[in-house]
Amino acid sequence: MRPRRRASHLLFGSLIRMSDAMSDSHMDESVRADLASIRQSIDNIDAALINLLAERFKFTQKVGELKAAHGLSPSDPEREARQVARLRALAEEADLDPAFAEKWFNFVVSEVIRHHVRIAEEG
Repeated sequence: MRPRRRASHLLFGSLIRMSDAMSDSHMDESVRADLASIRQSIDNIDAALINLLAERFKFTQKVGELKAAHGLSPSDPEREARQVARLRALAEEADLDPAFAEKWFNFVVSEVIRHHVRIAEEG
């Protein structure tokens, strides 16, 4: 199944690039080149973020296994609160909206907890 997903992602990406090219057809060549270069940087960052998230989930999987083995709760509200405060501060330093950083973190944590519950149930 994984190759199909990749193929559909490649197709979707190609369609987006075609749509971008059609909507950008009225631009002069230097603007088009600049835009393509910037978009390539964005694509590279997106790929890095996906790889970092995958790596993060490998570690949270280990946390879930440890918690399940020792009968610990899938969630840790105290740690989560500390992380929210830490990430909000990091976001401010990076000139990123702290509320966005918190929303992102809460989304990731909800997925992590879902995985931890599944691990405990499979136990």
